[in-house]
Formats: sequence, structure tokens, C-alpha cells
Amino acid sequence: MKHALPLILLVGGLSSSLVAGETPSVSGKSITTTATPEKEKSIFDKIWGLAVIYKDKENPVLQELAIVGRQQNDYYYFDADQGNDDDWINRRSRIGLKAKMFETLTIHGEVDLDLQDHDPVYNKLTDAYIKWSPSKEFNLTVGKHGAKFTLDGSTSSTQLITIDRSNIANNFWFPEEYMPGVSISGEVGKWIYNIGYFSSGQASPEFGEFNAGSFGLVSIGYNLAETLGVDKAVVRADFIYQDEDPGNARGTPSAFTRNHEMVGSLNFQMEEGRFGFASDLVASKGYLGQPDLFGLQVMPSVYLNESKTFQGVLRYTYINSDGDNGIRLARYENTIVSGRGDEYNEIYAGLNYYIYGHKLKLQGGVQYTTLDDSAGDGGEYDGWGVTAGLRISW
Repeated sequence: MKHALPLILLVGGLSSSLVAGETPSVSGKSITTTATPEKEKSIFDKIWGLAVIYKDKENPVLQELAIVGRQQNDYYYFDADQGNDDDWINRRSRIGLKAKMFETLTIHGEVDLDLQDHDPVYNKLTDAYIKWSPSKEFNLTVGKHGAKFTLDGSTSSTQLITIDRSNIANNFWFPEEYMPGVSISGEVGKWIYNIGYFSSGQASPEFGEFNAGSFGLVSIGYNLAETLGVDKAVVRADFIYQDEDPGNARGTPSAFTRNHEMVGSLNFQMEEGRFGFASDLVASKGYLGQPDLFGLQVMPSVYLNESKTFQGVLRYTYINSDGDNGIRLARYENTIVSGRGDEYNEIYAGLNYYIYGHKLKLQGGVQYTTLDDSAGDGGEYDGWGVTAGLRISW
């Protein structure tokens, strides 16, 4: 890295230019110029810097090539009237490469690995796309990439302030975050937009079979930070329309989408100093036996110290089904009760310890969950659980 010598501007008192090594004087008094020392990198900066294989902003072809990925591990214990379960699991393991080329292109390829069962170790492609970004107002992405809608569904698993996404994401959002498609996105003034068209055909570990339906995504947001006088405030409306096809909810390792014809989400995020608040109001129209759903998520948070290394989070989640068996339980409750119900409530209290921001953090949470089952066919749940996990990303 090149070091710049400081420039000292003395209005009306200095007629000659400062040159490195000179000691100019004003009114007979000498002024000594010194270079500002570069801030020493932390051990975490040095370790994470090893992931950057090549970097040269002056190279017209390849500006940067980096290893990207994440490693996430959980321990959970859940106890309900219907039973209990606990385990140590390898939640996510991903590795790939990301290249920045020709100043406007990003090429990203990443795979998900199954280190829990590791037979085979390869699970699926996640990111496999090319992104053209000529300006902040316009970005074009083609390939397998994230379909971002709902509050938690539009948030990367590396950036979550709860240990996992809410059950709204599990029921309204799709089982797979990454799907083949094309999208345009950008920021125009205070407006934020994302418009995409994706295949929801029968899933495969790579790009799917393209043999069923497709869906369109429109997301429009507005930056309210200046209006509200806070550090961050964004309100966003998301809308999904999907072709009805039984193949949409099929495939491996999991289906790309759910049986929703339409999903609408009105979500809000705000941060001011140590305090944060987020909410999501969601509704869907189902097909092929999936009842319509309504959901609400409210999530306040606070950093418990000035350095923002400890953060407390509360979350309340409510889902109502307009018909029997419309609601799935979340990941760990589902290991105890696999059936479905019609009214879901969850209260979650979590604590995060940021060792190196979101790149290295410990997260834990305690939650109490109920699921009513009017049909009485095995979906009722009433219990509490605790989850702790390690999150690493690079």
C-alpha cells in the first residue's frame, strides 16, 4: 500500500509548497512535517486477508480474486409436551470463489458441502452467477442467485441477528434461497429496487430441471433514514407471483419453492445508535391444498455495550392459516413434530457476541413455541428450546 505524505495548508502564511523532507518556516518558527502512521492490522484482519488470493485495482482485467464461504455449527435442545430432541449439527458449510473483473463484472461460484453425513460431501450449488454493475443505479445478475423477499428471506444467513431465520421465512419464503434466474437491482436516489424472474421447476443440486413453473419477484424500498433522523431506516414491499404447477414443490436436495401462487411482504428495518427494530407483515395465497397464510414478525434489538460486541434480540412471530394443516414447524421443532397446524406463536430471546463483526460471532437463543392443530392429526406442539451456534464467514 502506498503512503501519502500529509499536506499542511496555512492560509496567508505559507507561500512555498511543502516537499517531503523540507522543514518550512513561518515568522521564523520551524514546522516539522511527519507522516501519519498506518493503523496496524488486527490478527483477525490478517487471517481474513488470507482469503484474498489476488488484488490489484489498477489491473484492467482482474481486480480481485477471493475465496468465499461460511461455516456454521449448532447445538440444540428442544423439549415439548410431544417429546424432546437434542443434537450437535453442522448447519452450513460452503466454499467458493468470487472474482471482480473489468471493473464492472462479478463472477461468483460457491458450493454447499454436507460435512454431517459426507456421503457424498458435495450437496449442491448455491451461487453460480455473473453480475454486471455499471453503476449503483443498475445491476444485472444472471445465473443461480438469491431470490430476496420477506425480512429474513432477504437477509444472508451470515448477517442474521437471530441464530436462524424465523418461521415466517420457513413458511412464506422458499426452501431454497438460490434459484436459476435473471434479476435487475439498484438504488435510484432514496429508492431501492429488485426485479427478477426465476425458474421454480423441479429442483436439482445444480440448476433444476426447468420442467414446471416460474415466478416473478418485484421488490421496491425507500430509504427513510434522513426523514426519521436515524442511522438507518428502510421500508420495503415485496411481491411474488408464481405459476401453479405440482412440480414446483419437488426435487432434491429440497424443492425450490412452496405451493404459493402469491406472496406479499411489507417489511421495515431501523437502526439508531445501539438500538434496532425490524418488522414484517406477510400474506400468501396458496394452491394445490396449501391454505392461505397470514404472518407477523416483530424484532427489537439493542447493543449492550458501547463497542457493540454484545447484542440482545427479542422476536415475536405469529402465523395463521386459513384452513387446516397450512403451517410447518421450524427446523428443530420439526424433529419432534413433523405434522402441520393452523396457528403458530413463537417468542425468542437471543444474545450475540461479535468477535469479528458478523464474520466471526457466537449466537444463542431461547424460544417458546406453540402450534395449534384444529384437525387433530398430529401437528400440535407446545414446548421450549435452546440453540447455540458458531458463525464464521469469509
